[in-house]
Amino acid sequence: MPASALKADRRNAPDDNVDWKRVAYLVHLSRALDEMEETRLVPEKEVLYQFSARGHDMGQILLGCRLDNPQDASCGYYRSRPLLLALGVNVADALGSAMGRAGGYSDGRDIGVVFNFPNPTGASALPMCGGVGAQYTPTAGWAQAIEYYRTVVKDPAYDQALAVVLGGDGSVASNGFWAALTIATTQKLPMLFYIEDNGFGISVPSTFQTPGGNIAANLASWKGLEIFSGDGTDPAEAARLVDEATTYVREQRAPAMLRLTVPRLQGHSFQDTQTYKSPEFVESEWARDPLPKLKSYLVPAVLSEAEWDGLQADAKETAEAACVEAKARPISQPESVLKNVFFEGEMQAEGGMALHGYVAPVATEEPKPEGQRINMVTAIRRTLDHELTINEKVVLFGEDIGPKGGVHAVTLGLQEKFGTSRVFDTSLSEEGIIGRAVGMAMAGLMPVPEIQFRKYAEPATEQINDCGTMRWRTNNRFAAPMVVRIPGGFFKCGDPWHSQTNEVAFVHNPGWKVAVPSNAEDAVGLLRASMRGNDPVIFFEHRNLLDLAWARRPYPGDDFVLPFGKAKFTKRGNDITIVTWGAMVPRCEDAAEHISADVIDLRTLMPWDREAVLESVRRTRRCLIVHEDLQTAGFGAEIAAVVADEAFMDLDAPVARVTMPDIPSPHNPLLLDWAVPSVERIRAKIDELIAF
Repeated sequence: MPASALKADRRNAPDDNVDWKRVAYLVHLSRALDEMEETRLVPEKEVLYQFSARGHDMGQILLGCRLDNPQDASCGYYRSRPLLLALGVNVADALGSAMGRAGGYSDGRDIGVVFNFPNPTGASALPMCGGVGAQYTPTAGWAQAIEYYRTVVKDPAYDQALAVVLGGDGSVASNGFWAALTIATTQKLPMLFYIEDNGFGISVPSTFQTPGGNIAANLASWKGLEIFSGDGTDPAEAARLVDEATTYVREQRAPAMLRLTVPRLQGHSFQDTQTYKSPEFVESEWARDPLPKLKSYLVPAVLSEAEWDGLQADAKETAEAACVEAKARPISQPESVLKNVFFEGEMQAEGGMALHGYVAPVATEEPKPEGQRINMVTAIRRTLDHELTINEKVVLFGEDIGPKGGVHAVTLGLQEKFGTSRVFDTSLSEEGIIGRAVGMAMAGLMPVPEIQFRKYAEPATEQINDCGTMRWRTNNRFAAPMVVRIPGGFFKCGDPWHSQTNEVAFVHNPGWKVAVPSNAEDAVGLLRASMRGNDPVIFFEHRNLLDLAWARRPYPGDDFVLPFGKAKFTKRGNDITIVTWGAMVPRCEDAAEHISADVIDLRTLMPWDREAVLESVRRTRRCLIVHEDLQTAGFGAEIAAVVADEAFMDLDAPVARVTMPDIPSPHNPLLLDWAVPSVERIRAKIDELIAF
């Protein structure tokens, strides 16, 4: 035999570093679960959503077997169950979750194919999302957290750790993919992009997702990204590429992409008949099935025919036993779905500072004023400075927050003091900013990202929603506490892009707390509470209050913390209750100067102080709600509904609102002044209600 042929034989021989027996067993197990669902559980309506992994299974299992560092993490998508099996997920949990039963990934709250797996002894599977491409930027955040622990905290446990994200060829067209690619390559993060290219996004060919249909070829010249690409159905080639790609990321501490071509042997989901594929094409896909190839590769080189059959039988037995166990599980009590929207005292299994040793310092609700009055900019900056000083888990980032100090100068000087690892600029991608923060938070850091203006949060809407629902949809298995700082509202002028408030949109995202401080003292207390807490928080900084003389207060001390959901009476009286927040507080105070009124500054909108409002309304018997946001579906409508529901018999006049009209913020100062609630408009409505 020629020497070249001997070399080829040795090159294609089963790699001794791969546990091929385990790989074969797990592929059989994945197939058994898919077959069970398709032939029995879906027709029986035990499983409502089913996504077969046939054809994708071998490559995922080879990858999962390489994730053996407890600091590793992966984030997949709806076809990623084989990877979870390789990571060691309980098979009954996998099936029980698909059936929507109690326990498992979500206690029946989320689709069974949307996995999560907190794994203290091995690689965790970060919570998957229903949105295509939503998995990329949180994985980049975990990868950046790995480097933070490795280089800043100097923890050797992270020296070889990596983060892996899985996605199909369709997902490479998503915002999340490109945002994560930019983050990983510009920051040189230990992140592996694993792309399973089956040629279709449901029915749309991959040529519609990326020119030529090969994302690896298109990214060959992308600086800072190592490319590995090949056949995911060939056991030798797939194993070699998985080994090379994971080794590269671990050793070089740099990102890589591994693209494996695989067949999707079933429809996109169980309901998908694949009529858009010709019979000849379907036949060609089945000819590429990795399972027969795996058998040819291992039998008899590694396993005997009897051993192969035994593994298949064992896998079927495991699947059947898991099915019996899963069917025996009850459905959760319906009222249990109200739990775990926010932290309720029982710590989540993964995510947040507390699981990484953080204990909040002793705090007080009583301010201890220090020195002269300072504006909100200085108060927020001083609070950030202090928390950065005492807590190494705090990191600040966003567009222009570094040397420039933010477009509103709030972070001025912090990068110089704390360095570029802890205070850093980001690429211009709000999806990337918030998604990165999600991954960092799950890894145990306290990220404080900034969105420059309220309107700019819109591209991050998916990540904001997914972050807020994380604790609920994983039933307290995962949480991602963070503080998102967002300036907004009118200033000297307005416009549709920089002057929006729309706080109600965040209130309508379950799982987010929302702070809207009106002055420097409250800003300190609420920001510090947010940065020491265990829930994600939107911290709204009104542009008109940042340097407003009225909003200035003495610094209340480094121990000052305000609870969420506790309003403040800035004025006391008996004739009317005025409920407001943010930039409308000083205007309401001025408007009520001539009468006896309760002026209530809510300070937080989620949660909001219902009890304080209702107590006041029952006493004054009149209620006026004032806010800068639009009237229709503004948060004032919620307050009005609660007052009408619970204090209607105590009212002597209708509940009233003074708000912006239902228009964007006008630019010209005269137009803006007309649209934003003025002292005169508020005073007129007060007089009208009192005279009613």
